[in-house]
Amino acid sequence: MQTSSSHLETRAVHGGMTGVRESGSHVPVIDFSTTNPLGDVETGGASYEELATGHDLGEGRSAVYQRLWQPGVARFEESLAGLEGTEGAVAFASGMAALAATLIATASAGRPHIVAVRPLYGGTDHVLASGLLGTEVTWTDAAGIAGAIRPDTGLVVIETPANPTLELLDIRAVADAAGDVPVLVDNTFATPVLQRPVEHGATLVLHSATKYLGGHGDVMGGVVAADANWVERLRQVRALTGGLLHPMGAYLLHRGLRTLPLRVRAQQATAAVLAERLLSHPAVASVHYPGLPGQDPSGLIGRQLEGPGSIIALDLVGGYDAAARFTESCELVTHAVSLGGVDSLVQHPASLTHRPVAGEAKPGAGIVRLAIGLEHVDDLTDDLMAALDRAAELGGLDDAVTGDASPDREAVNAH
Repeated sequence: MQTSSSHLETRAVHGGMTGVRESGSHVPVIDFSTTNPLGDVETGGASYEELATGHDLGEGRSAVYQRLWQPGVARFEESLAGLEGTEGAVAFASGMAALAATLIATASAGRPHIVAVRPLYGGTDHVLASGLLGTEVTWTDAAGIAGAIRPDTGLVVIETPANPTLELLDIRAVADAAGDVPVLVDNTFATPVLQRPVEHGATLVLHSATKYLGGHGDVMGGVVAADANWVERLRQVRALTGGLLHPMGAYLLHRGLRTLPLRVRAQQATAAVLAERLLSHPAVASVHYPGLPGQDPSGLIGRQLEGPGSIIALDLVGGYDAAARFTESCELVTHAVSLGGVDSLVQHPASLTHRPVAGEAKPGAGIVRLAIGLEHVDDLTDDLMAALDRAAELGGLDDAVTGDASPDREAVNAH
C-alpha cells in the first residue's frame, strides 16, 4: 500500500490503485461508459451540478456523463499528482488542450496577461503569440520577469529544460520574481522523476503526457498538476469545453507511470554517454546537453534537477543543409516529431515543431533535436556517427566554410 513516505519508484507503481485489489482485480478495469445511472432525480441533478462546476465525484453521487468525470482518468490524475507532489491533477486529450484550459481559466478570471520566457515548445509559443484564447503575452528573459508583471498578469509561463536547446531556469528565482502571480512550468522534458517544480515555488506543472509519461508513442494526452483551487478551475473548463482524456488513453498513461522512473533514468544514462561522444565529430559545432561542462552555470542539477535528462540538441556545421542530410541519413533513429518513447527520434525544430515561432526566437537552422530511447548506446552511436559522416560528406562542412546558404535554409530562417 502506498504511503506518503514511499519512495518515488513505489509511488509510481502503486499510485492511483486505491480500491483495485478490493474490487477483485489486479489492474484497473477500463470503463468505457459514456453515461451512468443517476439514481433519483435529486441525486442526478446535484451530481451534475457538482461535476460541471469542477468538484470531484462525491460519496453517493452519480458520475453522470464521461465528459464530467471518468474513473480511469481519475486514477491517472491521482497517480501523477502523487509523483509531482501536488494536491491534484487534471488530465486532457492532449498537452495543448491542457495548456489551452489553463489559459482560458486565467483569462476568464480577468487576468489575461501572460509573461513568458523563451524558448518554449513551438505549440506553446504559437498559441501565446496568436492571442487566440483571449490572452496577451509579454516575452522576456528570466531577469525581466519582475519588470514585466502587470496588475492583470495571470500567469508566468516557463519551460525548463527548454525545448529544443535545453536551457535551464531556476524555478525558485522565477517564482520569487513572479511574486503573487502563479508560475506554470512545462515539465515534459524532466518528468517528476528528475524535477518536481512545486517543490521550488511553481503553482502549476504541465506535461505533454504523450511523451515520457506514456512512454511508448501510442497514446496522446496532457495533464496539469496543481493545488486544489486550480484543479477545480481546470475541471470546470474541461467539463464545459469537452477536453477530457479518453478512457483507453487514461489506462495507457496510468500504466506508463508505473515504469516511468526506470525508463527515464535508463534513457538519461544513454544520453549522457552519447552527448560526450557526439562532441568529437567534426560536423558538430556544439552539443546542447545540461550534463556537459559549462551548461549548468547555476548548479541546478543536484539542487533542482536530479539529472540532465535524455534530450540532446546538436548544432551542425553547415546549417540547414547539414541538418537535413543528417536527419534523413539516420536509420536506427527515426526522423519524427515527439519524444520520450522507448525508441530514439530525431527532428529539425525550425522546420517542424518551431516552424510558427517568430524569427528572432526560432531555433537555428543547424539545430537538430535527438530524443534518446532505450536502444543500446553503441548501436545509437554507430547510427548517429554514420549520419554525421554523411552530412559532412555531402557538403555541410563546405557550406559552413564558404558561408553559402541554400534557398531552403533561407526559407527556414525567414519563416
